[in-house]
Amino acid sequence: MNADRRTQAERSASTRTAVIRAARDLFGHHGYGAVSTIAVAEAAGVSRGALYHQFSEKRELFEAVFEDLEQSLVQVIGSAVAAARAADPLESLTVGCLAWLQASTAPEVRRIALLDGPAVLGWKRWREIELRHTIGLVENALTGAIAAGRIRRQPVRPLALVLVGALDEAAQYLANSDETEADTAALRAVIEQLISGLALDPGRSNKLD
Repeated sequence: MNADRRTQAERSASTRTAVIRAARDLFGHHGYGAVSTIAVAEAAGVSRGALYHQFSEKRELFEAVFEDLEQSLVQVIGSAVAAARAADPLESLTVGCLAWLQASTAPEVRRIALLDGPAVLGWKRWREIELRHTIGLVENALTGAIAAGRIRRQPVRPLALVLVGALDEAAQYLANSDETEADTAALRAVIEQLISGLALDPGRSNKLD
């Protein structure tokens, strides 16, 4: 009996994973509005009933896809930061932000995270998910930099949201650029300058003004 239940749970998890992967590919290529649940089920190799057993509606499926995408971005950013092995928390923050910028230029990320995400989920829910994942990474990095005395003590969330807003705008700009290489170099320089501008001047008190 227990073995049967485990097998059933494993089958359910496998179906859910297959549906999310298929939907992520379709949503990323065609956009939320152009993709039907029938198309997702066919791409996943499952019945429509099996899809609706996992997700009650297409919007719920999109939310799961967005969560999956955000988790992937966290892994990409985390890997870049780990590979850099930077001793300076501001340097780690810069590496992470540049990795996020690069990842955000992918058509799949732009479509799901930047275009369809706020429209389908609503701004509040979209932001809640980002706060758990990518924005949470930025907040953690800023908190570490403040604790290390590299950034003046200040409320972290507003600073993180402003920085993330700059990254989102930069990603949108690159996605529509006709001179990608030159614009990428220019935007990387802007992001590096923006973060270096947060650095606490030597000898300045690290207190909230």
